[in-house]
Amino acid sequence: MELLSDIEAIKRLALAMVVGAALGVEREWLDRPAGLRTYMLVVEGACLFMICAILLSEQISKAGGVSDPGRIASTVVQGIGFIAAGVILTTGREVIGLTTAAGLWVATALGLLIGAGFFFVAVVAAVATVVALIALRRFELRVLSSKPTDRRDSPD
Repeated sequence: MELLSDIEAIKRLALAMVVGAALGVEREWLDRPAGLRTYMLVVEGACLFMICAILLSEQISKAGGVSDPGRIASTVVQGIGFIAAGVILTTGREVIGLTTAAGLWVATALGLLIGAGFFFVAVVAAVATVVALIALRRFELRVLSSKPTDRRDSPD
């Protein structure tokens, strides 16, 4: 297994920032509370945790120990679940913030993928996410909002 170089880590961080920006621009455009900076930081943070896990694993392996970088990744998933839960609000029968929470969850997964070096999967998933956010919103507004009891135009 090839060691993670500083240059490779910087490349991963740069890609994480670009992917986070791509997700954040769409949310910023819709004037959502979690926008460009939030998404960039979430993807970057997840990427940093994964890079840290890989580097720690390399050090422990060199010393003759056994390490599992996936353990840090699993705690990142738990942490973003806590943060995402904080953006979901309910008022009466209306629930807002679910798309933002799901977006933060996906952003975290993308950061972990990038940090682990799975660039192609992360980029394809990022494109699919942006397409889903834009295309499905239009679909919801045009097709589903025509239902008389539908509240699809409510924030998030």
